[in-house]
Amino acid sequence: MASFKITGGRRLSGELVPQGAKNEALQILCAVLLTKEPVTIHNIPNIRDVNQLIDLLGDMGVWVTKIGEGSYRFVASDVNLDYLDTPAYKSKAAALRGSVMLLGPMLARYKKGRIPRPGGDKIGRRRLDTHFLGFEKLGATFHYDGDFYRVEGDQLKGAYMLLDEASVTGTANVLMAAVMAEGTTTIYNAACEPYLQQLSKMLNRMGAKISGVGSNMLIIEGVSELHGTDHTMLPDMIEIGSFIGLAAMTQSEVTIKNCRIPELGIIPDVFKRLGIQMEFRGDDIHIPSQELYQIETFLDGGMMTVADSPWPGFTPDLLSIVLVTAIQASGTVLIHQKMFESRLFFVDKLIEMGAQIILCDPHRATVVGLGRHMQLRGIRMSSPDIRAGVSLLIAALSANGTSIIDNIEQIDRGYQHIDTRLNAIGAEIVRL
Repeated sequence: MASFKITGGRRLSGELVPQGAKNEALQILCAVLLTKEPVTIHNIPNIRDVNQLIDLLGDMGVWVTKIGEGSYRFVASDVNLDYLDTPAYKSKAAALRGSVMLLGPMLARYKKGRIPRPGGDKIGRRRLDTHFLGFEKLGATFHYDGDFYRVEGDQLKGAYMLLDEASVTGTANVLMAAVMAEGTTTIYNAACEPYLQQLSKMLNRMGAKISGVGSNMLIIEGVSELHGTDHTMLPDMIEIGSFIGLAAMTQSEVTIKNCRIPELGIIPDVFKRLGIQMEFRGDDIHIPSQELYQIETFLDGGMMTVADSPWPGFTPDLLSIVLVTAIQASGTVLIHQKMFESRLFFVDKLIEMGAQIILCDPHRATVVGLGRHMQLRGIRMSSPDIRAGVSLLIAALSANGTSIIDNIEQIDRGYQHIDTRLNAIGAEIVRL
């Protein structure tokens, strides 16, 4: 198990280029199974979760060729379905939550698919019902034998479905199954995150017929086959938000390059409500060094609340970052994490560092900003999940003294060479 040793209290200065979007990559990579023709993907982040999925595709028989930094060509012309019965497949697929999105493409093209119960962050209950209920609406059968989830469907047929939740991965999985089903499929209460929009646009370039892209109702006219394409992924909005919070907490002057600002939704606005100044320079976001940032109140004077909700609401992946950023603000904010009941449990480490946080219940935490009157102190801690790990890293970079963060494999799952990139603009992070 690796660790970061962080010397805090240093102001950073320079430019950061966000990596390709992790959550988009997991969907896009699974979609290469939908065609036997070459699919070239650019701006793929070099992170553990994505690399594990690329390795898994290679083990399944997909030809994988690296053609440049962050660019790969995939040819799924001869997929070995027998590999799905091996212990190696069970072990590798179980270690990666994104492997569940292999099911939709396999069902569409090969009429069957199987995955072990997938892993990923331990941030609360993350049910998969939406995926399998959608497959069943298309005419597939579902089985779970305690080890594997299995779906089979010799003749998928389009159907109307109202998803029980606007699940991002669930929508992506059902969408990929529906593009080659006979007839018309309507997915209502579909997730409409930019990642889903990117997947839909890519599938349409491959020959799919998807309308309603960007809305919560997708209409899919089934086609008999899909073709190859080129696709370039968006910059990672979660990393962009993380860098905004990092700059504010460490009183740093940072420019985040090539952000695709129109795709960020309300993310910049939420950080502005914490009092963080930022300037849009073309497609770059410039955050000046701020001695103090003041949390806004609501118009009636009520305490600010930041809560997650499906897109175009605020993404749950940035609530941990907002929480840690509020520690040194002036004012008070309630963080309401609605979707995952274990995601706020890392705040005990922040409290140990000197933060003033009340954990109200598993879903809500009140942060009373220190307003720079007191600095956090460095401690030893462990990263419980990707986003909490980076939140602890931000706290450590702003703290007095030295901090150790263990289990940084969690951070590496979602952030590409984060130590190297931050050290280049003045941080002092040593990988142990």
